[in-house]
Amino acid sequence: MKNRILVVEDDAAIRDAVLLNLQFAGYETRAFEDGADAANALEDDHAFDLALLDIMLPGMDGFELFSVMEHYGIPVIYMTAKTDSASEIKGLRDGAEDYIVKPFDPLTLMVRIEKVLKRIGKWNAVFRVRDVVVNIETHTVTKGGEPVVLQPLEFDVLVMLLRHKNMTVSRERLLNEVWGFDYLGETRMVDVKISALRKKLDLEDAIRAIPKLGYRLEDR
Repeated sequence: MKNRILVVEDDAAIRDAVLLNLQFAGYETRAFEDGADAANALEDDHAFDLALLDIMLPGMDGFELFSVMEHYGIPVIYMTAKTDSASEIKGLRDGAEDYIVKPFDPLTLMVRIEKVLKRIGKWNAVFRVRDVVVNIETHTVTKGGEPVVLQPLEFDVLVMLLRHKNMTVSRERLLNEVWGFDYLGETRMVDVKISALRKKLDLEDAIRAIPKLGYRLEDR
């Protein structure tokens, strides 16, 4: 089952970009641009695992809307242009799970969402692409229902691509996240693991090399 995420953001460009990244990453979404509209809609549909709230909203601001989320037991991450420490302290003291300031890297937002869902015990640890199923908790991979044995680094690279499905992940980021910040080897190690994954999982056309940038696992 997909995690459901509510997005309340009045800036259309930011809202659309966040929704696109969430949907590409495999989340189910619903969005509003007005805080009061979101609050009213929750009366009939409040089965959300997480809410991403702007603070400066028409109708009802994010701080007011937080109490509505709290009533329905929906955890909150604020994503806002308010950079003052007083707003951040208020948001976190009121009970928000996280506070992220615009502009932000989409990959950073995805990681923050994942960490919150894990912390509250609502994260879906199973990822799918075509007939490949990856369970991060059990560290298992199947293709067409049959188990596939991956080396530890191959598994970690695959998980990184799955977490950011349909998004380009740089070789440098893969090295930092999988091999570690203190890794002194060459980026071609990433290429070696990607080649192995393509062959073992028959994903040659799904794991695309993006020139001068990195790799993208596509699952449209």
